[in-house]
Amino acid sequence: MSTQAQTKAPGSLANAVAGADFRGDSPEAAQADPSGPAVDQQVENLEGKLSPDSAEGAASARPQTLGDDFYCQRRGLGTWFYCEHPKADSQQPASQAQASATDQIEALRKRGDELRNRAILNPTEANVIAYMKYQRQQTDMASTLADTWGRILIAHPDLDYTQQRPVSNLGKANWQEQRQADIEATMHALNDRYGVFYFYDSRSRASQIEGPIMRSLADSYGLAVVAVSQDGSPSAEFPEYVVDHGERERMGLPGKVTPAVALFDTVTKKAILIASGITAADDIMQRIFILTKTRPGEDF
Repeated sequence: MSTQAQTKAPGSLANAVAGADFRGDSPEAAQADPSGPAVDQQVENLEGKLSPDSAEGAASARPQTLGDDFYCQRRGLGTWFYCEHPKADSQQPASQAQASATDQIEALRKRGDELRNRAILNPTEANVIAYMKYQRQQTDMASTLADTWGRILIAHPDLDYTQQRPVSNLGKANWQEQRQADIEATMHALNDRYGVFYFYDSRSRASQIEGPIMRSLADSYGLAVVAVSQDGSPSAEFPEYVVDHGERERMGLPGKVTPAVALFDTVTKKAILIASGITAADDIMQRIFILTKTRPGEDF
């Protein structure tokens, strides 16, 4: 190549020109002087095409490539010669998709069943150790969950059920004391809104046991108990009584079981069955409190 061509081909351009064949495929071109004017002219043309201004515009107009600019851009070799990143498949195979938590737990359960059954059927050292390791893994997972649960309850006391229903000895004693005070207040104020009805059968042994219990409640809290005889006979504890002439049925109270205790709400005009059969005084009082002072689900 002539000295003039070497001067015009700076830096990397000279390397590109040195490796390129500008003579064509004809025999005449092959015998031509490589340092002649034709070569110089092609160098000038190539130099002009690769000037900074034109190169900057071309770079902005084409995608980013990895390989050499001359081979990848001019000759358009593309992905086949690692000039461009191959496009990744945007759709992940279903088999490689992340399994749900339910599927993962089910897989763990099946694995545990297999290890346990294998250890039972063939209790070799290796099989038993494998099952023991599985059990230890499950224990660790459960312990971590329980520990995290406890920490959350400390940080979020509104989620702690024991704030509503204490389980510690001190907290439980305080809760029971407060509950008993609420029950006592309810019983003392019961006459303000409710009527108390005691249905009995003088021939029934259960009624003979329940009679003194109802008498004790009436005396302790000043309750105006209406004793209703199912058999028409008096009660030893309630000499003033009335005979049932269909009042129980009209009140909407189911069954004919005696003894039975019911309230009649003077506001809603509805009866509330409190107890059937032999029922302790504490149970009657607690049921009266629950059915008249709490809503379903509130006390749990």
